[in-house]
Amino acid sequence: MSNPPLQVLATETALQLIDRLREMHGPVLFHQSGGCCDGSSPMCYPQNEFIVGDRDVQLGEIGGAPFYISAPQFEYWKHTQLIIDVVAGRGGMFSLENGHGLRFLVRSRLFTDEAFADLKAHGRA
Repeated sequence: MSNPPLQVLATETALQLIDRLREMHGPVLFHQSGGCCDGSSPMCYPQNEFIVGDRDVQLGEIGGAPFYISAPQFEYWKHTQLIIDVVAGRGGMFSLENGHGLRFLVRSRLFTDEAFADLKAHGRA
């Protein structure tokens, strides 16, 4: 059986920012919730300062950082591949990129029927 498609990936710009944040803060992780305001952006935290919820789903890793999504958001977005990018702006209030003049942003694309079937066959959807 082949490997399923990646459910989350990052642009080169995002990977560079992750490396910089890791140098400053040590190991980091990402969490994508379905909340309003800051909660609608991918948030980057020090790994030892964020408690992953029992129902959170790990989509994968970007730049060596685990990427989690809340269970309700996973149900809504399980048909899409998330692409984490960086744009100019102010990061989420509690996210590590805040104050750097940059913020993480989610872009997405729908999986093809074949790719989604492959995810389901691997128990990932």
